[in-house]
Amino acid sequence: MAKELKLMKGNQAIAEAAIRCGCDGYFGYPITPQSEVLEHLMAERPYLTTGMVVLQAESELASINMVYAGAAAGKRVMTSSSSPGFSLMQEGLSYIAGAELPALCVNVVRGGPGLGTIQPSQSDYFQTTKGGGHGDYRLITLAPASVQEMYDFVELGFDLAFKYRNPVAILSDGVIGQVMEKVMVDDYKPRWTNEYIEEHCPWAATGHRSTGKKRIVTSLELEALKQEAINDRIQAKYRKCEEEDARYEAIQCDDAEYLFVAYGSAARICMKTIELARAEGIKVGLVRPITLWPFPTKGVAEIGGRVKKIMSVEMNAGQMIEDVKLAVGCKVPVEHFGRYGGVIPTPVEILDALKKMVK
Repeated sequence: MAKELKLMKGNQAIAEAAIRCGCDGYFGYPITPQSEVLEHLMAERPYLTTGMVVLQAESELASINMVYAGAAAGKRVMTSSSSPGFSLMQEGLSYIAGAELPALCVNVVRGGPGLGTIQPSQSDYFQTTKGGGHGDYRLITLAPASVQEMYDFVELGFDLAFKYRNPVAILSDGVIGQVMEKVMVDDYKPRWTNEYIEEHCPWAATGHRSTGKKRIVTSLELEALKQEAINDRIQAKYRKCEEEDARYEAIQCDDAEYLFVAYGSAARICMKTIELARAEGIKVGLVRPITLWPFPTKGVAEIGGRVKKIMSVEMNAGQMIEDVKLAVGCKVPVEHFGRYGGVIPTPVEILDALKKMVK
């Protein structure tokens, strides 16, 4: 398969990946700092080449419900937004999870709470990984740390969404969304045919009459015992996901005496801090969660159990640190370092915090 090297922003990489991986439809609404996703799709006009539908909805509420409808038909559909807009989508995401439908959602996080700022942040970790809407559901959550991963995680996100029939979130931030890097892109893949959907998505509401059975897509069940059985099925999927698809990267952990746990742009900053710290004789490594849910609990526990102390580095007031502490079971001291409100920490700031922790 032919590949091509391009220079693009992270947001543009999301859009380019959607076109090239055979996405059927994008429904979104502009909001800084992710508006380039929609702008790139509009500029490329994929509906003239691949047949992909691109629509600017009248609101985030409308866009997530358009995704709900497309997913119900077995289509590969997606949306993107930033923090306040993503908040408006939470009810729809709960409905999609309750109806057991596959969908892809991108959140390029900005500082909050409220309207906050347009500057980068990681303050939507709780909302995304703990279920921002109502009910016992989870969003499978991918955390890219480069523009290449912004591209790669679109197809991976769709693969996971259809594997588990559950919405998947790509949780990025304004740093990764706006930075420009080289990206290796794939050749165009065809969209799924209606015949393929009919064969591989027997739950989809395709209007096909050959089965002789109605296919009703809903998240409503008024009988408590039946609703409990639905929840049992959903929870079993989540346990399988935790076993099979928790992902992380370990960086310079073999001889580490101290450990950073960080994701996304914070992980990239930590990599420079590691270089500075090791130059001063401080042996520190990094565990970078690639899936924030399922959190790579086993990996953090195994590597974290070999070090003296752990620092959770986040661009927020301290959210992922709770999962880090649960992973190591209070057997290793865990501290937090973070800047928030849109402030990006520097490698030197993190190094100073590491030195204080060491002492």
